[in-house]
Amino acid sequence: MGTEEVSYRANDDGEPNNSAGLPIYGQIQSFEVTNILVVSVRYFGGTKLGVGGLISAYKNSAKLALEASKIIEKTINIDFLLTFEYEMMSKVMRILKDKNIEILHQELALNCKLKISVRKSEADEVFDFFEEFYKVEIEKLD
Repeated sequence: MGTEEVSYRANDDGEPNNSAGLPIYGQIQSFEVTNILVVSVRYFGGTKLGVGGLISAYKNSAKLALEASKIIEKTINIDFLLTFEYEMMSKVMRILKDKNIEILHQELALNCKLKISVRKSEADEVFDFFEEFYKVEIEKLD
């Protein structure tokens, strides 16, 4: 989960050990989501649930919250600047279309510049490809 390393925190906040935080975290893992915060609040209603009942209540509240949420999938991208002469435009554009690479900005003139965005998992491959491509310079942007 996450991008480089897994970092999480589960807190029982006064409830019996491992009866709140870990059941909620288990639901986060089962939904395979990252970069999320789930908070569950319990009001005492007069019925004592016991540890098993608390675990079930927190687990179900997290599950219901995650089911009702709109989960947005995002990719981590790396941006590059391509610089080339106009005569290379059709070749470069064909490659970008074939590889499904997003163009963020373009300056079309005698010397063309395209700012592109590439999935992090494909960034090295795209960089190496354009670095070896004749008459096209590629630069990684911060």
